[in-house]
Amino acid sequence: MFGKRSSNSTVGGSRGPVAPVPPSRPAEDGDALLAPERPEPSAAVVTTGIDGFAKSSPGPMQPAAAPAPRAPMARSESYYDTKSQVFSALIDTIDLSQLAKLDADSAREEIRDIVNDIIAIKNFAMSISEQEELLEDICNDVLGFGPLEPLLARDEIADIMVNGARKVYIEVDGKVEQTNVRFRDNQQLLNICQRIVSQVGRRVDESSPICDARLPDGSRVNVIAPPLAIDGASLTIRKFKKDKLTLDQLVRYGAISPEGAEVLKIMGRVRCNIVISGGTGSGKTTLLNCLTNYIDRDERIITCEDSAELQLQQPHVVRLETRPPNLEGEGEVTMRDLVRNCLRMRPERIIVGEVRGPEVFDLLQAMNTGHDGSMGTIHANSPRECLNRMESMVAMGGFSLPQKTVREIIVGSVDVIIQAARLRDGSRRITHITEVVGMEGDVVITQDLVLYDMTGEDPAGRIHGQHISTGIGRPAFWDRARYYGEETRLAAALEAMEKAAS
Repeated sequence: MFGKRSSNSTVGGSRGPVAPVPPSRPAEDGDALLAPERPEPSAAVVTTGIDGFAKSSPGPMQPAAAPAPRAPMARSESYYDTKSQVFSALIDTIDLSQLAKLDADSAREEIRDIVNDIIAIKNFAMSISEQEELLEDICNDVLGFGPLEPLLARDEIADIMVNGARKVYIEVDGKVEQTNVRFRDNQQLLNICQRIVSQVGRRVDESSPICDARLPDGSRVNVIAPPLAIDGASLTIRKFKKDKLTLDQLVRYGAISPEGAEVLKIMGRVRCNIVISGGTGSGKTTLLNCLTNYIDRDERIITCEDSAELQLQQPHVVRLETRPPNLEGEGEVTMRDLVRNCLRMRPERIIVGEVRGPEVFDLLQAMNTGHDGSMGTIHANSPRECLNRMESMVAMGGFSLPQKTVREIIVGSVDVIIQAARLRDGSRRITHITEVVGMEGDVVITQDLVLYDMTGEDPAGRIHGQHISTGIGRPAFWDRARYYGEETRLAAALEAMEKAAS
């Protein structure tokens, strides 16, 4: 059915014509190559091994044979040489335009059939397990993200870092380790990068070598290609868990105490303006996702992000994403443009995925003009540094405002700063829940509600500590909680927090 499998073809000549499998959905050109889907598990398929005996092998993407994704084992040069030969023969045999018309299940099955024929005709000496690995690798190369697929399937991986074709690192439990995964060459790596960014309408090549994109599940992707990356393209993926974390799960992981989590839930419910501060990889976006779970479902929410990562569960959500300039340097849409436009879209809450520049001024203005409950994240190492960074970012926008005026705007806009940190053992903790109270002279006054106190570490290097209450019985947002009828719940949470600390 693929057009090139004629009588003069060296592969598949003995097979009869294959009846087309009707696609289960309309497929667009390049659908199977540029927008791969992860199909649902299907029934087992009986195939014939190279030894001539029938064997049962998993069907397309069948998880029963591999209940948990395992780390790829180190492979020899001969394996990659064999794979290269089989892949070249497959490309000569298959008609990609016909393949693109099939759904992902049927396309994967066709590729497996042809590869089995190639292995049999060329008489490669391979065990059944090696043949299955080769089949899966080639299917991933054609339909998915190649060698990255096993890593993307592992939910415990937080980051994937590709430094050229031969070096792939991952972060698991806060620790970075090297894997045995490798690409055939730098060209294959660049092809995978192009496939990823093309899904969101972007491109990466020599003329546009830096690109931000995202995977279908919202995972953040950054690509920097040659000639800027000297040793081959560099690909970084910040993965999101398939099961989105909740505050209750963060409590189980020790990121926050149960009493502190209750206070955070109330803050989200009563529309406090919240800024989440933290360093790279400290869990700011995850925490922001958790807090949005406590927004009422009847509120209109607008999110602004560089690459759309937030996945809110409310029904009335508008998601906006920035756009980089084209090759002529035109058409750029900045974060500030999005935040400004938000104000004309009748939002009830504005959520900025990450505040990096002068858009902080527009966000502060929104917080101070009736859009209570707005949220954002900022890179900073402490609540006090977060306030200083907001001042600096306002200055970056060219606003010639007195320092005291800027601080008054910040105090009138931000209610709470939540500080997240990744500790040296790789664990993530909420270290401060801090209120912005007011000003005395030119100084912004803050008060801590919850602090994380490190008490030591065990022989394995894991840090121990506890979240303690600072003893404030009536926080600054008490009147807001009473307005929403949450004062009893807040009082109970604060009392429980003090008892837990004592």
